[in-house]
Amino acid sequence: MNIRKLVVAAIGAAGLLTGTVCGSVAVADPSGSPTYRQLSGVGSDTTQDVMNGIANAVTINGVKVIGSYNATGTANVTTKDPATTPGCNIPRPNGSGAGRTALLNSLQAGNGCLDFARSSSLTLTAATPGLTYVPFAVDGVSYAITPSSTVPRKLGLADLKAIYHCDPAYVGTAPNFKLTALLPQAGSGTRSFWESTVGITEADVVANVYPCIKDTKNGSAVQEHDGRVLDDKSIVPFSIAQYNSQSSQTVADLRGRAILGTIDGLAPNVLNTNFGVKRDVYNVIPTSKIGTAPWSTVFVGSNALVCQQTGVINTYGFAANPNCGDTSKQTP
Repeated sequence: MNIRKLVVAAIGAAGLLTGTVCGSVAVADPSGSPTYRQLSGVGSDTTQDVMNGIANAVTINGVKVIGSYNATGTANVTTKDPATTPGCNIPRPNGSGAGRTALLNSLQAGNGCLDFARSSSLTLTAATPGLTYVPFAVDGVSYAITPSSTVPRKLGLADLKAIYHCDPAYVGTAPNFKLTALLPQAGSGTRSFWESTVGITEADVVANVYPCIKDTKNGSAVQEHDGRVLDDKSIVPFSIAQYNSQSSQTVADLRGRAILGTIDGLAPNVLNTNFGVKRDVYNVIPTSKIGTAPWSTVFVGSNALVCQQTGVINTYGFAANPNCGDTSKQTP
């Protein structure tokens, strides 16, 4: 079962920024008291662990208020107390897109089952009701390969674009491609971010425009940030924060033999905030709740409770976001 559980929270994660030791302890899905929280959220695999850590650290009047449910695990999750909010045993959403959809479904139904979604990509397509993407941290994304891979350990972004466009000079020709360009599961924020980075679209992938691209292996979807999917003839995008927090044993180590490649001369595993392929990561809230507690207290503004958790953010391999709490990114 692909569940990331916190192993040691007191080990700093070297990454886009060097981690800061934090005493918070988080596990897959909310643990401890209260069982059900005021703010229940689902979605991104990339940010599930850091949000678990933040959920353990953030309290209002001494009570934990964030309930963050992992992208993978049991088939269903129960996000609210059945005694007071029945009907909130829902299919577990896997990825940013699935989390956004689940949040919208809950808001449209008015059932109170979900209050926010985690997202590692920005998707400002129309939504009813409106959503606001609130940044809280910064992540880098590189490519992962095996130590004995046929893929060089140092590439330029132009090379990566050529690989994901199935350029014969890089990947060979069908039907016997010498290199497989992997993408994470559909709905993954890392997938959509990487597609935009290398200049392809989801429609291209669905239509098999680039046949060297695969998002399954041995009949199973490629789960993001799980390096065990790699062989010596494949490549996959990988969150630097996830890689380094797995490396430090801050979270369960699913890297397998994966190592991260260098892009345009910038290494992903040292202190370097200038890494070229980086992204904001977000918590998505209903736009109508920007001024309403506890959403406003927890997520909104530079002094929001989430934004105060820079130690936790760094421990999980992310950089603090200078625009943490900003509410300007809203869906039409």
